[in-house]
Amino acid sequence: MSETTRRTEAAHCGRLPEGGYVELAVEIFQMLADATRVRIILALRDTDEMSVNHLADVVGKSPTVVSQHLAKLRLARIVTARHDGTRVFYRLEHEHARQLVTDAIFQAEHTMSNSPQHHHRGLAEPEE
Repeated sequence: MSETTRRTEAAHCGRLPEGGYVELAVEIFQMLADATRVRIILALRDTDEMSVNHLADVVGKSPTVVSQHLAKLRLARIVTARHDGTRVFYRLEHEHARQLVTDAIFQAEHTMSNSPQHHHRGLAEPEE
């Protein structure tokens, strides 16, 4: 593939350094720059959906705190909500947040070890 073709495809997807999505990407990183939000995404990544109370148990925070974080994630279109009576269930809106957080965890493993867990056979996340 020629350099011109690669740049044209990258421009189409907003992946050029001068592209307009850079600022939005920074906002997404800022949204994910919170341990509770990362824990929420990790909790949701392998399930269809979870209630606020279940998420609160998993991340070790009160339902009120988790609800506040979920509201921010919903505004950022990272999670979506489904109401069932008085209960609210959340799920990841798409796979990109799951992959972004997974990659960040893998990067964190690299900073801590020359042989991170995800490099060992059978421990890495399956390719999709």
